[in-house]
Amino acid sequence: MEKWRRSERMVLITKMLLENPQQLFTLGFFADYFQAAKSSISEDLSIIKETLQKTGQGSLETVAGAAGGVKFLPYNSFEIENEFLDELVSMLSNPERILPGGYLYMTDVIFNPIIASKIGAIFAHRFQGRNPDYIVTVETKGIPLALMTAKAFNVPLVIIRDGSRVTEGSAVSINYVSGSTKKIGTMSLARRALPTGAKVILIDDFMKAGGTAKGMMEMMKEFKAEVLGMGVLVDTKEPEKKLVDDYLGLLELVELDEKNGRIEIISKN
Repeated sequence: MEKWRRSERMVLITKMLLENPQQLFTLGFFADYFQAAKSSISEDLSIIKETLQKTGQGSLETVAGAAGGVKFLPYNSFEIENEFLDELVSMLSNPERILPGGYLYMTDVIFNPIIASKIGAIFAHRFQGRNPDYIVTVETKGIPLALMTAKAFNVPLVIIRDGSRVTEGSAVSINYVSGSTKKIGTMSLARRALPTGAKVILIDDFMKAGGTAKGMMEMMKEFKAEVLGMGVLVDTKEPEKKLVDDYLGLLELVELDEKNGRIEIISKN
């Protein structure tokens, strides 16, 4: 192939980095790929790094040493993230989202890939440096958020089921009590899904009293997993005392008045 122009190199380098967050690329890899000097690649990366940081669209982390290189961290600036969370508050505060029984409709937001991707990157930013081996969630609505968090960390996703699946082989099943309804539920996780002693971050879409979250924590104990953190998109102001103590909530549902059609949600950041 004819010699690559710098503009062409930079477009492809940026694409590779953005599509593979947290993955280490050596200067030698790019030099061989583009048949260019390492000094030229280094200059390209400096320009990309400066541009990302200037616009708050993520950053490049340089790893020194013989086996070093660069990796893309998909973290927007806190200002950009907080603006997005404020937009999310406005979106979810629409009274038309109130469902009978005092529930909040969020499915369209959670299953929007663009929104879910941004939420996943925010979770990864808030848990930066914890280096999980897996992201864990419980089906069903937490899956998109957890998947995008897993993508931002570049690690696999593990899904706890509400019942065992024949196609997943033997599984560990536990009972848990819903903190809000006091109903007993069952959650199950295939033995092959998570190795013993793995480091995990738990992600879910909603927390009221924390019964499901506590169940997830208990399940992790069965696998001797180390829980590095837990994140939820929306938690409720009441009850103030949850069944789990240490978790990160991005938004708080302060009030949902079904009778008067009123919703109050705030960003916790």
